[in-house]
Amino acid sequence: VAVKQIDLQDQGCEEVLKEILVMREKKNPNIVTYLESYLVNETVLLVLEYMDGGSLADVITRKRMTVGHIATVCRECLQGLAFLHANQVIHRDIKSDNILLGRDGSVKLADFGLCALLSPEQSKRSSVVGATCWMAPEVVRREPYGPKVDTWSLGIVGIEMAKGEPPYSRKTSDRARYLIGKHGAPDLHRLRLPSGLCEFLGCCLQMDVDRRGSAEELLQHPFLQLAEPLFSL
Repeated sequence: VAVKQIDLQDQGCEEVLKEILVMREKKNPNIVTYLESYLVNETVLLVLEYMDGGSLADVITRKRMTVGHIATVCRECLQGLAFLHANQVIHRDIKSDNILLGRDGSVKLADFGLCALLSPEQSKRSSVVGATCWMAPEVVRREPYGPKVDTWSLGIVGIEMAKGEPPYSRKTSDRARYLIGKHGAPDLHRLRLPSGLCEFLGCCLQMDVDRRGSAEELLQHPFLQLAEPLFSL
């Protein structure tokens, strides 16, 4: 198993309870399995399944991924996101550190500490949370947003897998936020990505939220047909 330690002085009780509730109630093959939790003094210990392949970030720092592997990771993440969104949950912190791999080829979303629960009364959020380079433009601009912030972040992960780092990662946080809010992602054609991947990422990284693909829609994209098993990773 893996144990995640959360200091209640750093993260409020309500946020920790929300993370536990989501992981306990929303079980899915593409979400890391929650087993149990303990309170020890001011620390919460979350006991989770152990993913023996490490994080996607670890893989990206070691090697450049093939188009087939990128397609597989995107497909598996979208399956997890489609499930979460259907259950009125926005992850809000999709990045390579929070995508875990198993040596059996499994891909799972992890770390629900920043997730948001939607309801009929509150179908949008406006808090600026997440890691800067992966934030959607509407988050940076403090506009009300919905689940498609996660598909934007997955598009950034796609660039990260192909190029080794997310856009604007060498900029200061303030400069990165300005560029994301004004321009969104860089021109994908200038990144010289394979055409199928470029088209797929274009659907994820639409500045206009109405034109951006939902997780359910993106699962139908032809690019995902290029998926190949991850065992060779």
